[in-house]
Amino acid sequence: MKENVLDILMYLFEHCLDGETGAMPDEKDLREHLDSAGFHNLDVEKAFNWLEDLSNARDSSFSSPLSGRSMRIFSSQEIAKMDVECRGFLIFLEQTGVLDPIDRELVIDRAMALETHEIDLPQLKWVILMVLFNQPGHEAAFAWMEDLIFDEISEHLH
Repeated sequence: MKENVLDILMYLFEHCLDGETGAMPDEKDLREHLDSAGFHNLDVEKAFNWLEDLSNARDSSFSSPLSGRSMRIFSSQEIAKMDVECRGFLIFLEQTGVLDPIDRELVIDRAMALETHEIDLPQLKWVILMVLFNQPGHEAAFAWMEDLIFDEISEHLH
């Protein structure tokens, strides 16, 4: 089975999240569930590290206020990993108020932390969803992204 960290995170989100309370089972139960689903321990460990880093980033370096009048310039590494469609989508979400500048930076940070050479738009949308899920007070933005992702999935199934 060839997975990456994002595949595991998507699996956790789709299969292990308690829809009523929004709570995740404890880490031991999640690890056992992922093991029984056939995910490799090293990849599972990387996924848990990714989630921990998301939590730490939210609590630390990205908590300083960013000016609403600033303009985001993407680095050459970000441009290489996220194509123009991904970067344009991030800008669109910020302009429409789905993402604020701090959320945008968290999304970029977490996208860059994935061990892939490139990220396509569907993958980026999952990263955005996970970041918003982890952000208190962003329930409306999360619901909007969740609808967007799951509506697209159901369209592909029909």
